[in-house]
Amino acid sequence: MNRSQPPWMRALGEGDGIARQAMLIELGAGKNELARHVREQRLLRVRRSWLALPDADPLLVAAARAGVVLTCVTRAKRLGLWVTMEDRPHVAAPGNSGGVTIERGGGDPVDGRKAVVHWCTPVVQRPPHCLEDSIENTLVVVARCQPREHALAVWDSALNRGLVDKTVLGRLPLPAFARAVLDEASPFADSGLESFVPRRLRWMNVRILPQAWILGRPVDFLIGERLVLQIDGGHHVGTQRRADITHDADLLLRGYHVIRVGYWQVMDDWPMVQQLIMTAVAQGLHLAR
Repeated sequence: MNRSQPPWMRALGEGDGIARQAMLIELGAGKNELARHVREQRLLRVRRSWLALPDADPLLVAAARAGVVLTCVTRAKRLGLWVTMEDRPHVAAPGNSGGVTIERGGGDPVDGRKAVVHWCTPVVQRPPHCLEDSIENTLVVVARCQPREHALAVWDSALNRGLVDKTVLGRLPLPAFARAVLDEASPFADSGLESFVPRRLRWMNVRILPQAWILGRPVDFLIGERLVLQIDGGHHVGTQRRADITHDADLLLRGYHVIRVGYWQVMDDWPMVQQLIMTAVAQGLHLAR
């Protein structure tokens, strides 16, 4: 932190690097001082009312330039929530907005992607200085935009990380589609897979316990009493892989049955994974004997 900088410049540097001019003036900046910083290229003017540092987040600068806020899966991903795919920026815009392209200066689209624009009314009012939606509005837009299980994974992730409380969400005037996701959401799912798998298998009427602790280590899913489903991600290599093999052997020696599949098999070839589980359950491998 540079204590020699005026308070408004420190606030800009410690924040997102972009702010409304009115906010900077409230922090003590003079209009002539701001104009001088723009002339000297220490600040960039974004439209009339926004000013940004040269190294400010380009997506936030683009949002300010377009007069929108980042929302839905784009905002969820920036919050570190479990998002399966974000093929282009998702933004919220006033109802009278036309088509929106998230552009850099000079008219170049960020990553060449035209934005998905959501014109829905926010559940929580958006202050004029915000460029990123609140968590509550983000979740509602996700529930409207994404397939149910993908939306559920984002909601579960937000609850699990403590970014929002289920009781608080329940008091909001949620639209029916968002309330349906809330009713199903749980703070105990640590990843999207923990939202997907039990939901996809609940018709089997077999207990499915995520992150069950067995023989000193957690397993991804315990189905019934003895069937273990392990899902490998990209980190299952080297030391991690050797530890997984050893644990699998320990489980087998103690009467458990292990099905180990890859992350992308769950996401892209679910019928195959489901068939493996159905066959194992049909053989009674999920039962203690």
